[in-house]
Amino acid sequence: MRNLKVSVVIGAITVVLSLLLFATGIPSFIDGVLLKSLDIPQDGRPIAGTPWITCLIFAFGISWVWADLTNRGLKSLLSAASLVLLCTWAPVLALHGKFFSPMLPVFAVLCSTGLAFAWEQTRHGQRNQLLGRLFGLRLPKTAFQSILASDATPDFPGRVVNASVLVIAVQNHAELMELLPPESYTAITNLYLKTASDYLVESGAYLDECNGECIRVVFGAPIGDPRHAVRACRAAVDLAARLDELNKECDARWQRRLDVRMGLDTGDIIAGVFGGGRLGSYSVAGPAVDFARRLCAASSMYGARILIGPDAYTPASESVEVRPIEILKVAEKRRRVEIYEILSPKHALSPERERSRDHFWTGVLHYREKQWDKAVDEFTKARITGIPDAALDFYLRRIEQARRQNTDTHKDSVPALFHAA
Repeated sequence: MRNLKVSVVIGAITVVLSLLLFATGIPSFIDGVLLKSLDIPQDGRPIAGTPWITCLIFAFGISWVWADLTNRGLKSLLSAASLVLLCTWAPVLALHGKFFSPMLPVFAVLCSTGLAFAWEQTRHGQRNQLLGRLFGLRLPKTAFQSILASDATPDFPGRVVNASVLVIAVQNHAELMELLPPESYTAITNLYLKTASDYLVESGAYLDECNGECIRVVFGAPIGDPRHAVRACRAAVDLAARLDELNKECDARWQRRLDVRMGLDTGDIIAGVFGGGRLGSYSVAGPAVDFARRLCAASSMYGARILIGPDAYTPASESVEVRPIEILKVAEKRRRVEIYEILSPKHALSPERERSRDHFWTGVLHYREKQWDKAVDEFTKARITGIPDAALDFYLRRIEQARRQNTDTHKDSVPALFHAA
């Protein structure tokens, strides 16, 4: 709506100026000169009867292009192409004995371009450029266009939003840095970053961070989405499958694989523009952001690929299959929380894996009740021959340690990064 108003105002001013130019008689004089130079009879008429239709089209069309697009080079190219088209149209039509008056349409293009360029130098006119620098390729194109069309201001003062934060990191990057030459390490990292970030943005996420340390995306901000937790969980599962295919390519090219882990949490976070005069960006902060990062860091210890917190699991439980991993006392959340591992989309587990998930779940419950024998029995039933299960091995090691020490080592084994009480 904002862009429409700007284009209508610029187009209307251009039409008024064109009328004033027409009233001076200059266009008629130039038309007469062109009729003589092109050897067209004086009673020749402009195509379509009048140049005003073409004038209106270009007056409002060029103003809309400049108000809607953020790439100044592309806008200038379209204006220049319009001028070339209008200036060559007259001699081309003259070959067929028809006359096209280019004066007013050319003036409309120049006037609309000039007015739009002047408007871009104002604070309101720079809004699209600022939004482009903030979001650019970090959002899906449709989401970015909706922000441009909204009344949002580029400063984006902080506000509380409910969103889902997904953090992805390569856990074996130290090993890769040691075993690969710098150029190969950079190449394999960039291949992973491009594959993951492109897919997540296409899935509707905002790309908050993308560097050698991690990828962090947000679902539900800056564009609100009531199903952000569901979308985030499904995107994480689908990304895991894509990264499996990517690892085949990495294995073939570098004889190395990426150990990629993910952490996801949902909650109220503060979203806004953070940064100083030299560098700033739209980003998020809050307990959910920190907890997602910690889940990602802890996933390799538990042997899980995708860990999610309870606030993400509750709204997304009908869309993904999970199994319980741990109950923690987290200081920031001030309550006991259960974290889960995402296994697959809903109803996508094979009968064998579904049976394994159920036995694993029962085994965890027995473990929490310190019923070691029953827990071991269930974990043994959960084992699928030929398929490694690091989370299952993690619990068996815990039970062995608890038996050996004849004590409950549950609390001691909780990773310190969760600040368990």
